[in-house]
Amino acid sequence: MTEIKFGTDGWRAIIAQEYTVDNIKRIATATALWVKHNNGTSIVIGYDCRFGGLMFTEATVQIMGHHGIKVYMDKNFASTPMVSLGVVKQQAFLGVVITASHNPPDYNGYKLKSSYGGPTIPKDIAAVEALIPDHNIEDKLPSLAQMEKDGLLEYINLEDMYIEEVERKFDLEAIRNSDIVCAYDAMYGAGQNAFKRILPNAVTLHCDVNPSFRGQAPEPIHRNLLELSALIKNDPKITCGLANDGDADRIGMYDEDGEFVDSHKILLLLIHYLYKYQKQTGKVIVTFSVTDKVKKLCEIYGLECQVTKIGFKYIAEIMTTEPVLVGGEESGGIAAAGHIPERDGIWMGLLLLEFMAKTGKTLKELIREVYDLVGEFAFDRDDLHIDNDKKWAIIEKCKNGSYTAFGDYKIERTESIDGYKFYLDEERWVMIRPSGTEPVLRVYAQAPDLAEVRQILQATHATLG
Repeated sequence: MTEIKFGTDGWRAIIAQEYTVDNIKRIATATALWVKHNNGTSIVIGYDCRFGGLMFTEATVQIMGHHGIKVYMDKNFASTPMVSLGVVKQQAFLGVVITASHNPPDYNGYKLKSSYGGPTIPKDIAAVEALIPDHNIEDKLPSLAQMEKDGLLEYINLEDMYIEEVERKFDLEAIRNSDIVCAYDAMYGAGQNAFKRILPNAVTLHCDVNPSFRGQAPEPIHRNLLELSALIKNDPKITCGLANDGDADRIGMYDEDGEFVDSHKILLLLIHYLYKYQKQTGKVIVTFSVTDKVKKLCEIYGLECQVTKIGFKYIAEIMTTEPVLVGGEESGGIAAAGHIPERDGIWMGLLLLEFMAKTGKTLKELIREVYDLVGEFAFDRDDLHIDNDKKWAIIEKCKNGSYTAFGDYKIERTESIDGYKFYLDEERWVMIRPSGTEPVLRVYAQAPDLAEVRQILQATHATLG
């Protein structure tokens, strides 16, 4: 049988290879046993726009019914943040999301969300993994109709719940009545209907269901969003752009000139808005691959900043016990005070749109405010698709200190919280980290401008061979 292991954010596998109904039943069985062991009685489940989402969801629901666990299910696709919020609203013990997030279209996945409305913590994930049976699960399972009759299945609308929360927490009138014209790229993902409901006048792109994502992994980074960038550049009425990934928990943005605003700058903008303009406070938590400019802004504002391993679950665990202003990752997963401890691409986008509406400033002007505090910088990331043997050989060299320079850039110091970050000086660094779910080596770099970022990345690739 396939070994099922959770990666940075859930279990992901290729549909019809490892990702099958039989394997979903195995992992759902483990989930049900763990829920019962912890005296849980109900779960919330949702799925995104990927192939087979409803089929895999229904298989999971039937396993829960077999074990006497009540299920709250949305018949339609929903984003990961909608499921997480639904767990809180329904006072359920756990949430399950059938999604592979930003992975390529041939993947699907399985995420767990805890009662507080955020990623399940690592020790609980390990407990679920330990319960996964190594055999096929019997097919004699209750039908959904029988479960509904027995009170073990209740259909709910997670998108409606989410919209109600947005309307309660945001000054939508300020955004709608401003001069902001936002272009929104759903990347064929689960945020498409919700965003159109929140901002009906938005210019939309890829807001229909296409499980193939037109062959494009739905990750909101610049190289995947060239159509959105071109749309903004060619339409002078559009003042900014927003994109979300397949399950709408990640964010990418564009300024009024169609220039990409990466997650590092989004994090800085959110800290700036919530602390300076909204007078909120709390700890700032970022994962290891985030720019040190966040630390610098926190020092200026007198905020505590903590760096974690990569994976939002590490941030969420802290958010459940401490007041956190902003928590986020380089990959675009960000959470903020006033919401559940969960990445939410639509929510973070609305915070920045509200920031623009309240100040009357463009995104570029607000970024300039941040630059005036911490200095200008640029960032980029390359994903090297290499075989696993070569990937791990490179990581072994990083571990052994084999690299002393990348081209003309000498390494001054190294940190290894999660992966290896090589500091070239105080303004420049390169980081190397293996993907936990794919044969991919991620190489990140920061420098004062993008041209030098690319120069550092090319020198690093040449050194790695």
